[in-house]
Amino acid sequence: MSEFKMLIGGKLAKAGNTFGVINPATGEVFAQAPDCSKEQVEQAIEAAHQAFPKWSRDMDARRKVLKDMGSALMANQEELAKLLTQEQGKPLRLAKIEIMGGAMILQMAADTVMPVEVIQDDEKLRMEIRRKPYGVVAAITPWNFPVSLAMGKIATSLITGNTVVLKPSPFTPIANLRLSEILLDIVPAGVLNIITGSDSIGSVMTDHPLVRKIDFTGSVATGKKVALSAAPDLKRVTLELGGNDPAIVLGDVDPEKIAKKLFWGAFTNSGQVCTAIKRMYIHESVYDKIVENMAAIAKRTQVGNGMDEKTVLGPINNKPQFDRVTGLVEDAVSNGAKIMAGGHALGEGGYCFESTIITNVTDETRIVAEEQFGPVLPILSFKDVDEVIERANHTHFGLSASVWSADENKAIAVAEQMESATAWVNQHMAPTPLVPFGGSKWSGIGYVNGRWGVEGATEIQVINIKKN
Repeated sequence: MSEFKMLIGGKLAKAGNTFGVINPATGEVFAQAPDCSKEQVEQAIEAAHQAFPKWSRDMDARRKVLKDMGSALMANQEELAKLLTQEQGKPLRLAKIEIMGGAMILQMAADTVMPVEVIQDDEKLRMEIRRKPYGVVAAITPWNFPVSLAMGKIATSLITGNTVVLKPSPFTPIANLRLSEILLDIVPAGVLNIITGSDSIGSVMTDHPLVRKIDFTGSVATGKKVALSAAPDLKRVTLELGGNDPAIVLGDVDPEKIAKKLFWGAFTNSGQVCTAIKRMYIHESVYDKIVENMAAIAKRTQVGNGMDEKTVLGPINNKPQFDRVTGLVEDAVSNGAKIMAGGHALGEGGYCFESTIITNVTDETRIVAEEQFGPVLPILSFKDVDEVIERANHTHFGLSASVWSADENKAIAVAEQMESATAWVNQHMAPTPLVPFGGSKWSGIGYVNGRWGVEGATEIQVINIKKN
């Protein structure tokens, strides 16, 4: 069984203990990862702190390193994708796309421009606003997109002059650990450190006085703990948290044309996407037809081991999440819900679960009121648009939403009323690095992508020059 090493201060490092990483398609351990000690966490943070001054001063060096990192990912795409599929579960072809996406993120970040904004420049004064890096960034990533989300945090932090200590989810550490070896001779010592272990080491990172910024993606509950941990030291935070994203489908749509788009808006990555449709509201005039079409798609979409080329959707990533999704489905059924497709686990080992469409639920049913983060979609009906907007907004979450209509202006008018950081029209999960991404309400603090990501990774310094 393969064992992997961490990257600390420019050297590959073992730990005193290891932990098993489970392939969610089989339920069996396929690799061992280092269980980082508190002392090793502190070594990684100290190494990042020591590397910061030199790294932050040389933009040209940063550009070259990020471009070389992107090239290294692509050169090892096949190997990394196989590791990613084994630890995360997604089909191999999608794992390859994720690796490619991570490489593109790095390459694009290398072209980042950090302009000096001149406020005044006359015979008396020159006043400039510059963006300065924080120092050491603690980056903590989840298990649904282990490589692309890690590369996003790394790219933005590094290009702006910060140094990074990355902690992937203990459910999916392997591809990033392999990157420790791949990037060893590309990234200067201490600039990027990759450590793995239980969630407990995350608190060591967030409490450490040398860490000046925390970049976290994960659950609302953990995000609140991160914010509390950051508060005593006034560390800056970017928190990309959960969502219970609604889709509102108006009565003028073509059910045959729209059903497939709606299905993939909910079930991409087996529903394990923060911005996936988590609850759907369909006008009663087209409700039955759309449900029928979506259920048919669900029944013919093959779920299974991501290494099987016939697999379209992989398993739920881990046992706790599998149990949660199963429990929410059972709760809904016990309260009168109707299963239109799916509803059951697949196979005797692993965490595969059928693509599941649920009807006959209310806004108070747990599967509707809570974020399920899995291959299950509750679908509700509505009559009045104003009423459904109120229902859709009645949540602590505010990540994204979508509105679907044959009349674009009508859809935009509804989208403007959604209490979400992103509102899509006639599409869902259409991310682009050109616009800011973040959450409102409990779905997050701060933004990533573009200049907004640069601003989130830096702080303002005013240079005020008195002229003779």
